[in-house]
Amino acid sequence: MSKNYLAYTFLTLAALFWSGNFIIGKFATLFEVPPLTLNFLRWVMVWFILIPFTIKEVILKKSYIRKNILVIGFMGVLSISTFNSVVYFALNFTQVINAVLMLSAIPAVIIIFSSIMKIEKTNIFQLSGLILSIAGVGTIISNADIQKIVTLNFNKGDLWMIVCVLSWALYSTLLKKNKSELSTFSLIHIMVSVGLIFLVPQFLYEQSIGLDFKINKAFIFILLYVVIFPAIAAYYCWQKAIELIGPNRSAMFIQLMPLFSALLAIIIFKEKFQLYHLIGAAFIVSGIYLSNRKTQ
Repeated sequence: MSKNYLAYTFLTLAALFWSGNFIIGKFATLFEVPPLTLNFLRWVMVWFILIPFTIKEVILKKSYIRKNILVIGFMGVLSISTFNSVVYFALNFTQVINAVLMLSAIPAVIIIFSSIMKIEKTNIFQLSGLILSIAGVGTIISNADIQKIVTLNFNKGDLWMIVCVLSWALYSTLLKKNKSELSTFSLIHIMVSVGLIFLVPQFLYEQSIGLDFKINKAFIFILLYVVIFPAIAAYYCWQKAIELIGPNRSAMFIQLMPLFSALLAIIIFKEKFQLYHLIGAAFIVSGIYLSNRKTQ
């Protein structure tokens, strides 16, 4: 398999796992699982799962880690402490559909950050692909009714999602700018280690205001999903893909999330597959195809 197709496979899986994360995140609010507590417990579990596989490399490369701890730690704060906590928090105030709509801005912000940091030049295909895929996202979210986009009510949760957009875009751009000597899992492990330092106060805050969690079947299912798929599997896929093809081309695959979210809603909530789903999917896939073409 060529590196392009391998990257596309990784990116598609990452988008699928993260789409499930939004649906599970909404379930968490319905079952009154405190959002910051969920994020803290999620990454504590990830830390313990990864340590048997990464400890040897971490010890061997401790001088490299020490030298680069500021940039690795900053990426951990952006992706682990900020993005994930804010997503779960925002879903208490907004619908999944609004949250995913806000995330569709990430590719545009990554292109801006990549340009500012002189990492990648943007070509006409990437810009055309971005416009096409945004049109596809809009088609799915609005049910092909422009009036629905115009009348979308943005609330506190949607404003918090802007923080998510900026933090994820900056993390993805830094990932490409600072090519790591660490394996993907070891890099994730160090990021999680630093991210957890900032998650402890979030956890203690929710405990202090009486937001306890109940250990039941729903809680265990939610925690297991967010640990295995959006955390370990999706982060691995995302980071490997950016190593292979860069942040600009990788970012376009985030536009698959509204499509996957709609498909998951059809499967889980028995919603009907409509023509606008097909039209939106065609726009998104065409946009991704265009953005991955190279200028001559």
